[in-house]
Amino acid sequence: MIKFYCLLLLLVTSVVLAQSPVPTGAVPEKVATGFQQPEGPVWKDGAGLLFSDIQRSTIYRWSQTDSITTFLHPSDSSNGLTFDRQGRLILTQMLSRRVARQELNGTITPLASTYNGKKFNSPNDVIVKSDGSIFFTDPDFNIPVFQKKELTFQGIYSISPFGTLSLLDSSLNKPNGICFSLDEKMLFVNESALDKIYVWDVLNDSTLANKRLFYTIPGARPNTDYVDGMKVDTAGNIYCTGPTGVWIISPTGVLLGKIALLETPSNCNWGDADRKTLYMTAGKSLYRIRLADVTDVKGQGSLPPKTIELYGNYPNPFNPATTIYFQLPLESRVVLNIYDILGRKIDTLIDGTLQPGYHDVQFNPKEIGSGIYLYRLTADAGEIGMYSATRKMILVK
Repeated sequence: MIKFYCLLLLLVTSVVLAQSPVPTGAVPEKVATGFQQPEGPVWKDGAGLLFSDIQRSTIYRWSQTDSITTFLHPSDSSNGLTFDRQGRLILTQMLSRRVARQELNGTITPLASTYNGKKFNSPNDVIVKSDGSIFFTDPDFNIPVFQKKELTFQGIYSISPFGTLSLLDSSLNKPNGICFSLDEKMLFVNESALDKIYVWDVLNDSTLANKRLFYTIPGARPNTDYVDGMKVDTAGNIYCTGPTGVWIISPTGVLLGKIALLETPSNCNWGDADRKTLYMTAGKSLYRIRLADVTDVKGQGSLPPKTIELYGNYPNPFNPATTIYFQLPLESRVVLNIYDILGRKIDTLIDGTLQPGYHDVQFNPKEIGSGIYLYRLTADAGEIGMYSATRKMILVK
């Protein structure tokens, strides 16, 4: 049994290290400091990095010349920042407890400030879907002093392209960071109170269903640090700011690595012309680090897969079932087989033609014992050609 778990540790470690987007030896660089509560970084081509300072009610701009200038003041204690499809800045404003938009002429348009006639708690983080709808979280910390809490819950909301506000979920205690999967079929939101990341299926563009736990960030100290802002890259990895650094988690819920910081990070986003530099707000400072072969997701998932790829299954090890994930850039003839460690085929999960996109299939063996098994995906994508890949999984009964 000891040998088995040593082998398990070796397999898991090798997969994690091989997939980490952080280059060996790379360390974060502090590029600016002296802020009070930096948050919500977002890159603007031609301008540089914009980020909020909540306590100073200011949005700052950092340029490649290392200069810091004021972009917007007062910002109404802005927190989360993003851009819509027209290039307009979307911001959560904690002082007025609303979500707003900065028009191209610089004026501010309120988008939503109440639900059923009651003021939001304190809109926190915000993203824009490829159809133009806005999703945001509304935890109850940072309600302005001398103002009262009016809602009895803390929600996840959407604002449709036509301005309709919808409550999507009210089950979390301090919902915070938020991001979509690559295909926008799943929404990830973390819960600061418990340092957990949850995921929902997105139905009919704006309805959430099938809430489930995706990952728990370890090492939090109660009332001291907690999970915060999140982003996703073009490999589908989740970057979650939390205790002692930025945690990088694969689309299948496997920890790939952590970017350690001396100050507690609050949020992150990509920047520079190629979007391969991760900028991080933390403590009183702004940091950056260059990553390998991943960039930000412009349009939050509107980019289709560019290659055929077989991902690691999750969970792994598993009992009784696990899910295998893969992506296809074109309509493809696909075969997915399961083999034992001696190479004998024990099951065929897929044998047919699939449409392009992101796919998953569950493996739920009934009559096989504990051990190491292999799954092999072969795909014929026409002009792209043939693809074949094999990965390991471990069944523990």
